[in-house]
Amino acid sequence: MAGPVVAACVIFTDPSRVPAGLNDSKKLTHLQRMALRERLLEERSVHISIAEADAREIDRINILKATWQAMIRAAKGLPELEYILVDGNPVKGLPVAAENIVKGDSLSASIAAASIMAKTYRDLLMTEKAKEFPQYGFEIHKGYCTQAHKEALEKYGPCPLHRMSYAPVQEILFRQGFEQGELF
Repeated sequence: MAGPVVAACVIFTDPSRVPAGLNDSKKLTHLQRMALRERLLEERSVHISIAEADAREIDRINILKATWQAMIRAAKGLPELEYILVDGNPVKGLPVAAENIVKGDSLSASIAAASIMAKTYRDLLMTEKAKEFPQYGFEIHKGYCTQAHKEALEKYGPCPLHRMSYAPVQEILFRQGFEQGELF
C-alpha cells in the first residue's frame, strides 16, 4: 500500500564466486537475506543495479507498468548487460534480449540475487522512511497491507508514500470523505 516498487539486476562475472544459499528472497529469513546482500555487495565480480518506481508513478501508470519501468531502469544501470533473465512474465521495453523464467528466483542465481537485492533495498528504504513518518510503522510492515498499517492509515490518513490507486487506500479515503486525486 505504500512505498516504491523496486527492481534489481545482477551480473556474476565469475561463476565460481556465486554465494551459496541464493534462493527466492521470500523463502529466506530476514537475516539470511541481509547476510547474502552483504556478500553480494562485497564481491567485486558481482555487478548490481537497483532502480525503483515511486508511489506516484505506480498510481499514474499502474503497478505492472511501474514494475516494468523499474526493471528497465535497473537493466540500463548495467551497460555491460547482454542478455536478461527475467523472473516471471515477459517485460516490454528491456534494452537487450530477454528470457522470462517462471519461478526464476528459485532456478537462477542471478534472478535470486536480484530478488534479494531488490527486497533488502526496499526493506531498508521503508525502515528509513519510518523515521520521517513514524506513525505508520513502516519499519515493521514495510508498507505492505497489514492490519496495523490499515489502522494507522485510517487514523492518520495517507502520506506521500501511499499508493492512492490501491483499493485499501481508496476505501479509507472514501470513508474519510476524500475524492480520488485530492491528495498529493
